[in-house]
Amino acid sequence: MLSEKLTQALNDQMNYEFYSAHVYLATAAYCSGESLDGFANFYLVQAEEERFHAMKFYNFINDMGERAVIQSMPEPSNTFESILQTFEDSLEHEREVTKRIYDLADLAMDEREHAVMTFLNWFIDEQVEEEASFDTLIQRIKRMKSDSHALEMLDIELAQRSFTPQE
Repeated sequence: MLSEKLTQALNDQMNYEFYSAHVYLATAAYCSGESLDGFANFYLVQAEEERFHAMKFYNFINDMGERAVIQSMPEPSNTFESILQTFEDSLEHEREVTKRIYDLADLAMDEREHAVMTFLNWFIDEQVEEEASFDTLIQRIKRMKSDSHALEMLDIELAQRSFTPQE
């Protein structure tokens, strides 16, 4: 049986993962509105991935004999200055997710909850990939400057992204 504090922290992170999906869905809508359908696809896949992460928490909480509690979420940003800003904002969001996962892992270690620590290792590894992916795309977009052809090529590339759940 998990402590009330750890159960609440796991629920908070589950809800933040659902919120992350909401953030990326709003970002996809912005991209669609700018006729950047490949970028929209990138963010739709990202939203799907975040829902998958949230459900991993949901299932884990229930598997640990606790109750997953769904909460309300704040409204995400729906306006951006540029496609670059969407990625810069997303990288900052992912850094916040990483901080939250680390704080959760610290709590699990403090409470010597080994099952939770093992569960969170997957997310720690995942966050390295998430941050690296956004950082790489930011660097690529910055190198494009105002080259619309390069932006179009990246849009076509991102249209190929799909979601494949990895356990």
